[in-house]
Amino acid sequence: MSQRTDSFTTRWGMFLAMLGMAVGTGNIWRFPRIAANNGGGSFLVAWVVFLLLWSVPLILVEFAIGKRTRYGPVGSFIRIMGEKFAWLGAWVAWTAIAIMFYYAVVAGWTIKYTLEALRGGLGRADPGAVWNGFAFTGEAVVYQVAAFALGVLVVSRGVRAIEAATKILVPSLFFLVLILAVRAVTLPGAVDGLNFLFTPHWADLTQPRIWLEALTQNAWDTGAGWGLIMCYAIYMKRREDTVLNGFMLGFGNNTVSLLAGIMVLCTVFAVVPELAASFATNPQALAAYPALAEAAASGQAISPDLIRSTIVGAGNEGLTFIWVPQLFARMPGGGFFMILFFLALFFAAWTSLISMIELSTRVFVDGGMTRGRAITLVATVGLLAGIPSALNRDVFNNQDFVWGVALMFSGLFFSLAVLRFGVRRFRETLVNTPFADIRVGVWWEWAIRLCVVEALVLVVWWFFNVRNEAPWGAFGVANMAVQFVIAAVVLWAANGWMVRRTQASGDREEPPEGEMLPSIP
Repeated sequence: MSQRTDSFTTRWGMFLAMLGMAVGTGNIWRFPRIAANNGGGSFLVAWVVFLLLWSVPLILVEFAIGKRTRYGPVGSFIRIMGEKFAWLGAWVAWTAIAIMFYYAVVAGWTIKYTLEALRGGLGRADPGAVWNGFAFTGEAVVYQVAAFALGVLVVSRGVRAIEAATKILVPSLFFLVLILAVRAVTLPGAVDGLNFLFTPHWADLTQPRIWLEALTQNAWDTGAGWGLIMCYAIYMKRREDTVLNGFMLGFGNNTVSLLAGIMVLCTVFAVVPELAASFATNPQALAAYPALAEAAASGQAISPDLIRSTIVGAGNEGLTFIWVPQLFARMPGGGFFMILFFLALFFAAWTSLISMIELSTRVFVDGGMTRGRAITLVATVGLLAGIPSALNRDVFNNQDFVWGVALMFSGLFFSLAVLRFGVRRFRETLVNTPFADIRVGVWWEWAIRLCVVEALVLVVWWFFNVRNEAPWGAFGVANMAVQFVIAAVVLWAANGWMVRRTQASGDREEPPEGEMLPSIP
């Protein structure tokens, strides 16, 4: 059975699809929170450093492997590392698929809140009214199904449909975030937010935590090391450049994160003084904000600094679905801009979910299944597997934590694949192709070696962070370790079967003689 691939029609279409994959909810809800909790401008310095020492190097690896092998994670690891290492590619694939299960839940939340914003149902006196009545209920399952169905609808129509959808969604997303950022910086007091975000305190950079958080943010919000870029790279034209596209993707993704940071933090700094004043004149209003009410009960002054720290420390869900509506409700024209915010969040979630569904489909296609059957299987399993996360907060938090940390192993495996293939040979034959607009230098070879160290440090750090959690709880070390071991053992045991299925699945579109993938040493 032939498995020759379709391709993106234009370089612009390919780039927008890649950017849609990379830009997700982590850019819009996680980046502002992490930046605010880690020194603002100081965090930005470390964040940019790891863009060049983690994200871009791994993005180039995925671009190069996907474009040359024309396989998803399993088949590409067979060709790059050898048959014994198919299970490492399967780990990459499984991690992204496991994230897809609960990411559809998040996408469903964004649909719900976009509709609520449109009908004016947000920004009530009780900031948690909508969230507490919706999250982890049967209604959340309905929206999870809706989000997943929208993703499957696009993927089922092939790569040209993905390209067409992202040509609309990604520019719209960028435009919405830009409008929101511009509006935020024009608010009275927004300059304090800009100063906080862009003024580094160099002494803070001696704190290891800032560097570790910056590295983690790059690992989670650029898509580097997920296998998603590799799957889209399968559909690149043979003469398409790798290096320039890789740099554009990394910097384009982080530009959206930066705009989101400006949007959220400037809004926070502008609105918080008014919020503090209202609490001073109406102490009863604190009852709607449990964390602040508890602080007041203990004798703390409800200062603007305390309110800001409470907002940005509220977690991804708390910041986005509880505090953001309150902030927008207190600014002129806030109802309109609240709609734009949640619409942008929905577009970001949708485009990322599309890429996860495409990766899942590609894995089964590479194993010999027809694309139609593969999509049907992914749709069925994906919907059912996501329901526990839609209904139970502990399950959602556990899956988000476990497979988020598992991504560090995925980045490690990509780095090890390059080391086994030969770092210099990989750069000279797979990255710096004859069609490259620019060529990457020797620094990249050292950056890939450093990625091995970075991945291991992150894994150790995350295990260390949860050492005091209940071992079998949502964030427990034992809980996470058992899931890792089960996944690794199952995938390792299935290694030979995956190799046979992949090799029997048919031919791939290959480069002309002279540009073939070098043999594995």
